[in-house]
Amino acid sequence: MEFQFDEALPVLRRTPTVLRALLLDLPGPWIAAAEGPGTWTPFDVVGHLIHGERTDWIPRVEHMLQHGDAVPFPAFDREAMFTASQGRSLDDLLDTFGRLRTENLDHLVALGLTDADLARHGRHPEFGVVTLGQHLATWVAHDLSHVGQVVRVMARQYSTAVGPWRSYLSILRPA
Repeated sequence: MEFQFDEALPVLRRTPTVLRALLLDLPGPWIAAAEGPGTWTPFDVVGHLIHGERTDWIPRVEHMLQHGDAVPFPAFDREAMFTASQGRSLDDLLDTFGRLRTENLDHLVALGLTDADLARHGRHPEFGVVTLGQHLATWVAHDLSHVGQVVRVMARQYSTAVGPWRSYLSILRPA
């Protein structure tokens, strides 16, 4: 599937609602569940998505529009949420994510990007030259990846509890 701006926006708009519906008011063990040492909980994922809203997606769009591929993007701290989310409630994180996402998508739409803009280049600090269209497609895939991660982490909490049905549940199988 080729990236189409108008087809991507509905997915990006839904992510905060999907996570709110999935996580809000769940007992603590679901929110704090992880797959092992060094893995992220659903709480961590929401914090990570907030950090991306603040420092990655739109800031990099603006960076590409201003600098092209002459200046690399600033590096993205994938684990900044561990500090930024400390002491906050999941409800607060979900509210913040929803608000930031709405603001960012409104800003993105207001830019009036054209197909020519989507072909513009930027310079990723690790990957080198990338296009604006690739960056925006990554935003969609990144959201879907983290929604899948949250669902997988939650499902795996019942890996043992499901007993013999485990063999039928692909989400419980190691990657």
